[in-house]
Amino acid sequence: MLKQNEAILKLNQCNLCPHQCNINRNNGKIGRCKATNKVKIALYSTHDFEEPCISGKNGSGTIFFSNCNLNCIYCQNYEISQLGKGKEITIEELAQIFLLQQQKNVENINLVTPTSYVLQIIEAIKIAKNKGLKIPIIYNTNSYENVETLKMLEGYIDVYLPDLKYSENNIGKKYSKIDNYFEIATKAIKEMIRQVGITKINKDGIIQKGVIIRHLVLPNNIENSKKVLKWIKDNIPQGVYISVMAQYFPTYKAKDFKEINRKLTQKEWKEIEKYIEQLNIENGYIQELGEHEEEYVPKWKFDE
Repeated sequence: MLKQNEAILKLNQCNLCPHQCNINRNNGKIGRCKATNKVKIALYSTHDFEEPCISGKNGSGTIFFSNCNLNCIYCQNYEISQLGKGKEITIEELAQIFLLQQQKNVENINLVTPTSYVLQIIEAIKIAKNKGLKIPIIYNTNSYENVETLKMLEGYIDVYLPDLKYSENNIGKKYSKIDNYFEIATKAIKEMIRQVGITKINKDGIIQKGVIIRHLVLPNNIENSKKVLKWIKDNIPQGVYISVMAQYFPTYKAKDFKEINRKLTQKEWKEIEKYIEQLNIENGYIQELGEHEEEYVPKWKFDE
């Protein structure tokens, strides 16, 4: 088991994610994700609008990490992920935040965009567990992950919440400035399932272990979504949950791309709903699409 200082030394040649920047984050260098050797978070809060088995009655204890290894032009949290909003904290302070969240009686610890800080997160989990952390820990990721890095998390993460954004790499290149998203993400998701297995829900309806694959449907990209869903149906065990989201709205740089400079239409969403029925996907959730421009409230339609 690595000691804390040994873990941080691994940042001397950072290859945590598939970008393989190989830069010395301990010497002030920054790579694609712009993270240094310090943990940086934007906020921690109780989130009531995740999937029902995540938020439950008491909410999910979310921690939003600053920076990201993707550059999605439509990111709804772009101030945090792209502009680096947040403050630096120590590993010990991160462990204390885990415990403070637990004291709020939240259902879980939800690590949002954690990839750049895997080494520090592992150390913080060790500290927090020694001080009584017991609730499930969720790894909420864009899925652009190294399998080798994910293996380091085995035994520390209870629930993986990965995106599967794109089925076609040209779309990933256009919207997230990434060349090989699909190959990387699908390998990563299979590793997550190997670690934690199919979804396990307790008597109160709260997830304790497993994987929920999220997919955000983009306007004018319905075929991309269909291919994502078909891959999941053909390659992933039925006990793994799927969460199909309609909450897209144009923000950040999306206004510069005409085809995604709008919300989904009812026609597009109905086509996705129909395709899900055709695939006979039963486990998971699908959002309802708001009737009005100002609506942005997750409404989950089908459940376990």
